[in-house]
Amino acid sequence: MAFPFDTKYASLELLIEKAQKRMPRFAFEYLDGGCNENINRDRNTSELREVLLRPQYLNNNYAEANMETELFGKTYSAPFGISPVGLQGLMWPNAPEILAKAAFKHNLPFILSTVTTSSIERIAELTEGNAWFQLYHPREEWLRDDILDRCEASGYDVLCVLSDVPTFGYRAKEIRNGLAMPPQLNLRNVSQALVKPQWCLEMLKHGVPSFKTMEKYMDKNMNVKQLGQFMNSTFSGRLNSDRIKAIRDKWKGKLVIKGVASDEDAAEAVRLGFDGMIISNHGGRQLDAGESTIAVVKDISEKYKGQIKIMMDSGVRTGPDVARALSCGAEFTFMGRTFMYAVGALGEKGGDHVIEMLKMQFRQVMEQVCCDKPEQLQNFRVK
Repeated sequence: MAFPFDTKYASLELLIEKAQKRMPRFAFEYLDGGCNENINRDRNTSELREVLLRPQYLNNNYAEANMETELFGKTYSAPFGISPVGLQGLMWPNAPEILAKAAFKHNLPFILSTVTTSSIERIAELTEGNAWFQLYHPREEWLRDDILDRCEASGYDVLCVLSDVPTFGYRAKEIRNGLAMPPQLNLRNVSQALVKPQWCLEMLKHGVPSFKTMEKYMDKNMNVKQLGQFMNSTFSGRLNSDRIKAIRDKWKGKLVIKGVASDEDAAEAVRLGFDGMIISNHGGRQLDAGESTIAVVKDISEKYKGQIKIMMDSGVRTGPDVARALSCGAEFTFMGRTFMYAVGALGEKGGDHVIEMLKMQFRQVMEQVCCDKPEQLQNFRVK
């Protein structure tokens, strides 16, 4: 059997092991960590993996597994995409461009974060305008409108409004490593970087990462302290119905809210006219005492499916995890850490590698349970 990826790294565990060897410790800890004691980070995945599927080997209706999934009028090659991740270029140089190119090649959605290290315009160029954009809501209306104008001009047609960062999570290792807002390299981090030669070479090649989308609005002579003050003051705008209405009135494309973690917020998202919601708890990086995302998906899908597109991230790591999420009512899934582990492990080859691996894993689950379409996986869940 031919495998379309490097068989030395045929699992997520092997990619994580390789990434940890190649990435500076501070960068790996930023990627890998949740908040507080990492309880909700781990709960997301452990409770998802309690979901069981029951095969139907004598299913006469089964023909062939087809992973294609329609979302907002576009057919994607599989029911998963790449979540927005902040500071990607600090974890592995040029990471957002590596992943955007891979997503475009494989016909999957890539979501660009406001606070990552490539610009709206650059990612649009690489994806021919097929990427999505995640908006950290700024305090100033003029800034919000300018960012939306740039997205529209660049061809983005799906906007994700982030709701779950009213305050930054308490992440002890990031505080210790100097990667709380604003991020800064200290002597400890420099010493960790120097023993990772491939990371250093890539950093020299691509340059010190910065908030590319936000550079337009920053004083070029800002020091680290001023940068922190700018970021904290700029993104202190908690979402409310008036701010959402202003975005809905201005934005002509599809509008998605990311960070829904309760029935109350789901009901409000429907009322406010969102086209979709991503049930998410920021990968367990915001509220350690919260529920797992899969618990919320089960509840919300029963009440609101058909009224709004229901998607999920946080806790999804592998192809079987995608199948588990879909069986509980999610219509599409996104992953962040899995893709970043792959880039940390394999650099430029990481995006293609992990997408091929995930597709093979997901297809195998569909074939094993005899399910021919992703949306039918709910019929195979053990209740």
